[in-house]
Amino acid sequence: MTVNKKQPNPIDVYVGSRVRLRRNMLGLSQEKLGDSLGITFQQVQKYEKGINRVGASRLQNIAAVLKVPVSYFFEDAPGSKSASGMAEGGSSSYVVDFLSTSEGLRLNRAFVKISDPKVRLRVIELIKALGDRDDG
Repeated sequence: MTVNKKQPNPIDVYVGSRVRLRRNMLGLSQEKLGDSLGITFQQVQKYEKGINRVGASRLQNIAAVLKVPVSYFFEDAPGSKSASGMAEGGSSSYVVDFLSTSEGLRLNRAFVKISDPKVRLRVIELIKALGDRDDG
């Protein structure tokens, strides 16, 4: 007889991934986030993996520590509706996936430190040109 382990709810997994994304963007460890919330880093891990569901009051506390509105954790969630009422097709999931990588975080942190808009535009043009070169 096989025992089916209960799979995490996709919304719980998504909310957890948003917690991890924001925590990483702020450069916080799981331990520091846990300390701020009065929980262990293992509990933070379980929230981030969607293994444990985050309760409403805990999500409010996480939002306060991570300096985002609670709605941040549900933006573009699976099955969510866009402003036009159409279901999102995962249009920004690649952005979340990219920003969840160490390279994505490092690139994002470095890019936002560029104060000159013209320099930012040149960086974007350089990256596009490098990407085009790899395609051809």
